[in-house]
Amino acid sequence: MNEHVQVAIIGAGLSGLYAAYQLEKAGISYVVLEARAQTGGRIISCAGGPAPSLSGAEAEGRVDLGATWIWPSFQPQLAALTAELDIALIPQAEDGDMLYERAHHQSPSRHPGYVSSPPSMRIAGGMRQLTERLEARIAAEQVVTDARVIRIERTVGKVQVHTVSSDQRGRMFTAQAVLLALPPALAARIEYLPALPARLTGEWAGTGTWMAPHAKYVAIYEHDFWQQAGLSGEARSGVGPMAEIHDASVPGRVSALFGFIGIPARSRWTTSEENLKLLCRAQLIRLFGEKAGEPVAEYLKDWADDPFTATEKDLLIQAGHTVPAAYPDHGAWADCLRGIGSEWSAQFPGYLAGAVEASLEGVRQVQQKLVRKN
Repeated sequence: MNEHVQVAIIGAGLSGLYAAYQLEKAGISYVVLEARAQTGGRIISCAGGPAPSLSGAEAEGRVDLGATWIWPSFQPQLAALTAELDIALIPQAEDGDMLYERAHHQSPSRHPGYVSSPPSMRIAGGMRQLTERLEARIAAEQVVTDARVIRIERTVGKVQVHTVSSDQRGRMFTAQAVLLALPPALAARIEYLPALPARLTGEWAGTGTWMAPHAKYVAIYEHDFWQQAGLSGEARSGVGPMAEIHDASVPGRVSALFGFIGIPARSRWTTSEENLKLLCRAQLIRLFGEKAGEPVAEYLKDWADDPFTATEKDLLIQAGHTVPAAYPDHGAWADCLRGIGSEWSAQFPGYLAGAVEASLEGVRQVQQKLVRKN
């Protein structure tokens, strides 16, 4: 693999892989460096059943443990990308009644549901289909996993990116520009030589990472028994452990419910994952009846426990929509370093559409710089 490229992309989530796809089409050489053992970033889709395979028809019924929804009606760039990648969208199931669980020892109440406007949409094959189809369109040898970036050095006319693997093997990549396709808080932890402006790294370190404090539980069933009972699968709870529950089914492929855990990270870490799953099943039984206690598969993803997503600060602050500066406006790094993770998006910080928007803008700026240099 060529370790001398025009652009080094740090992070192989949606923003990083989309940046690579744009550079591939433009004929600009690149490398994508991912700290995890796999690509996808905050996009994870699990099998819609007990079988581990995610290929063929089974892949069309996957359920998301990370990013879940898009809104094509007001996210045109992301909508255009799904169309370009020939990805089918399905509406979030909302037909039927909602359930409310207000207090302990109080039966859930049932109320007419509502239909969101504009509608929330999902990908039938799971959001992972977005990153998989992007990855299929770029050079596989230019994507390096298990490569955590620990230091970036600015030298005359180039940038050196130093990585370390899980078994402590180091590598160095040389580029003309770097795109930071990871959360700002994680980008702030990289060592920069010379140092970035303190105000900028402070902004990055203090930016909450979208989804980092959260955990999601998914239960897969043989049948959508809640729909058969006139329920939408939507529920809200003041009891928990899940505060918000939704239908995650794919018609004709998989029947599933998922929920956001409403317990703060440090509190949920006081029990085991198996016990937390048990508590989630018990809640689903309270809400939807005994059939809800018999999933054919279940999954739990705690994003706060993911070192390549969350920092200690994410346990203390709630991710919001304050957008930090994406690059230094003066000094040694002004012409060669850009943040393109979703939190740097001006319109949709933290959302999938934000990853697309920030990636497009970052690549545009880098292309302009490369043209001027060459």
